[in-house]
Amino acid sequence: MRVIFMGSPDFSVPVLDALADAGHDIAAVYCQPPRPAGRGKKDRPTAVHARAEAMGYEVRHPVSLKGEAEQADFAALEADVAVVVAYGLILPQVILDAPKMRCLNIHASLLPRWRGAAPIHRAIIEGDGETGICIMQMEAGLDTGPVLLREVTAIGTEETTGGLHDRLSEMGARMICEALDHLPDLVPEVQPEDGVTYAAKIDKVEAAIDWSRSADQISRQIRGLSPFPGAWTLQNGQRIKLLGARVVDGAGQPGQALDDSLTIACGMGAVQITRAQRAGKGAQDADVFLRGNPVTKGAILGE
Repeated sequence: MRVIFMGSPDFSVPVLDALADAGHDIAAVYCQPPRPAGRGKKDRPTAVHARAEAMGYEVRHPVSLKGEAEQADFAALEADVAVVVAYGLILPQVILDAPKMRCLNIHASLLPRWRGAAPIHRAIIEGDGETGICIMQMEAGLDTGPVLLREVTAIGTEETTGGLHDRLSEMGARMICEALDHLPDLVPEVQPEDGVTYAAKIDKVEAAIDWSRSADQISRQIRGLSPFPGAWTLQNGQRIKLLGARVVDGAGQPGQALDDSLTIACGMGAVQITRAQRAGKGAQDADVFLRGNPVTKGAILGE
């Protein structure tokens, strides 16, 4: 099948690889333009851009698809289908209509729950027990199109957004190949009106930990914001990121270390921190972190 691929971040790369491995004809790869990054603020291509160039595909990165020239260039590819996953641009109706079998989106939630920008983060932060992948026919609305395939997976009690991101990326890569193999036989399922939720983009102001909240809420915050932007607290006036946690038994003043192993009291219950990061350092498992940054019993975090 002749495919236009549209994606930008790491999440999209396994999908491009899977389409190529399945023998599909990749007509072109669309992604976000290179943008300044790193200490030198030099333009850095997206993960998809770098991968597609290494594979020898034509890469296009228009800043918009609203212009007639960009739309004509897209239509001239005469694709059977466009596969879209975390692309980052709104597709005008003329783009959606251009491929013979239209545009398919890989969305990392169980639609209609968690439409929008941050479905993986929100599923963990809100305590969902499961999530999954939906292969959806795209419409002009935000993630409103009918679903062709869906698959459910449980969210682990200690799973982070980073770990779930990787699992769902591989799941989406497998499922889109299955969808393309059986596309004429798939029956679109219209999304119900009930149960619609929106996964708003993560704001860094959500990252500060309030130790007066329950252990369950704080564990979900830590895991849902790991690895980015990273939930944080203060230790002796210095900010540290907490990147992994589990709920454990314990009680004390909120923010108080209950032992020397990063078990921290919350407003109700306690959490044990399993991974942390000091400013300017890499993320470390808790035992390694504590060797150079001890948090002794009775210490208070957040002050």
